[in-house]
Amino acid sequence: MSKSTPATLAAQKAGIAFTVHAYDYDPEAESIGLQAAEALGEQPGRVLKTLMTEVDGKPVCVVLPSDREVSMKKLAAAAGGKSAAMMRVPDAERLTGYRVGGISPFGQKKRVPTFVEAAATSETYVFVNGGQRGLQIRLAPADLLAALGAKAAVIAG
Repeated sequence: MSKSTPATLAAQKAGIAFTVHAYDYDPEAESIGLQAAEALGEQPGRVLKTLMTEVDGKPVCVVLPSDREVSMKKLAAAAGGKSAAMMRVPDAERLTGYRVGGISPFGQKKRVPTFVEAAATSETYVFVNGGQRGLQIRLAPADLLAALGAKAAVIAG
């Protein structure tokens, strides 16, 4: 497994401190995020999942704890829209350049507005996908927000 991906390169270019952690990815897991947290020996609230959504038909990246679900109503409100929905898998993969299970908020083909669940910002550190299945980046939540130009918002249901 390569530890150099568009995500890790983008994090490096942003000049933030981070470490890379590999784990055994289980494609059969009921919840990829929860499986990652267990494999890393971390609390699910620290291992964040990246979801690609659409707000009023425009792409939006959502980052939230692996044990939480996004509230489409809260996301739409945070993004100043009327409605939100999950992006179709082929569209998410084409837009980001990553495969589902390996989508990172860093290094996506096209930069889109990003929202991070506010509860995650109180952690001392968090993990986000490193750009491929079985690879995570550990970093400070403040660095995650700054490097992505992301907004913290209450978006979990």
